[in-house]
Amino acid sequence: MTTPATAEYSCQKTKMGNYDTKEDQMKENIGEEGIGLDHQGAALFLNELPEECVAKILSATTPADACRLSCLSATFRSAAASDSVWNSFLPPDYQTILSRWAEADSSSLTFSSKKDLFFHLCHVPILVDEGRKSFSLDKWSGKKSYMIAPRDLLIAWGNTPAYWAWISHPESRFKEVAKLNYVWWLEIRGMISTSKLSPDTNYAAYLVFKLRHAFGFNDYPAEVSLTLGADKVCTKSVALDPMIESRPCRRRVGHWYEPSLIDHSVMCRLERSKERADGWLEIELGDFFNRYGEDEVEMSVMEAKAGIAKGGLIVQGIEIRPKKV
Repeated sequence: MTTPATAEYSCQKTKMGNYDTKEDQMKENIGEEGIGLDHQGAALFLNELPEECVAKILSATTPADACRLSCLSATFRSAAASDSVWNSFLPPDYQTILSRWAEADSSSLTFSSKKDLFFHLCHVPILVDEGRKSFSLDKWSGKKSYMIAPRDLLIAWGNTPAYWAWISHPESRFKEVAKLNYVWWLEIRGMISTSKLSPDTNYAAYLVFKLRHAFGFNDYPAEVSLTLGADKVCTKSVALDPMIESRPCRRRVGHWYEPSLIDHSVMCRLERSKERADGWLEIELGDFFNRYGEDEVEMSVMEAKAGIAKGGLIVQGIEIRPKKV
């Protein structure tokens, strides 16, 4: 016999999809492993959230995730464009960094939104510290990147015109680059404080350069190293010439060439430089994990063992940027 009470229970159970309780229904939607709502339930749930709540959710993700999630709905699209979201992706000290912008004026400091500012810093590195460094953001994570200008590097014999020339280059972000004329002792060092970098981030350092009518780089490997505080994190031999396999395995001595000091097959097996999207070459000097602190990171490139002449190296700087792992 059906009573009003059992009829009401049956109706409620039908509405809940034959679940005894709402808790059972939630467990079914979530799944045994608690992965999340089913697609339809998740969509309905997210569409009902107020925009302020959506903005808080997006602020806890990454810039890349925020752009992807903006396609979910009009609410997500509006929230993903809000200043509150993109302010969370900018470094906490971004205003201090902008105050160090070497070429800033009232017009260059005007942006339509925090999102506009964020992507400007991703795609157009700004010169800071009187043009001795460039600053940019990684578009995927919002982490800081710096490039140290050659004038802020320690270059052995760098102030001797016979060995190094300081010239302008149309493809450089800095006013000057260092062009190697002729040396036997190649040594380039750079330093940066970890306090300038994003905390809890994997970083790598790269020498950014070009080779023009170069010689002496296919005869003997360069030694690169990276030191974090008092700890030497990395030391390795590398080939600066990316086309090492097609170069003659001879070394230049004045107007003459002599056999290379090292087996050419050994040089060909070394890690070598790669071409960047901007047309420059880069070679990794080492990587490290930056927790947070006041340590100094020192990076170096050396070749002084072979005692052979080298030339044709054009140095734009040393870049320290987040490393994808």
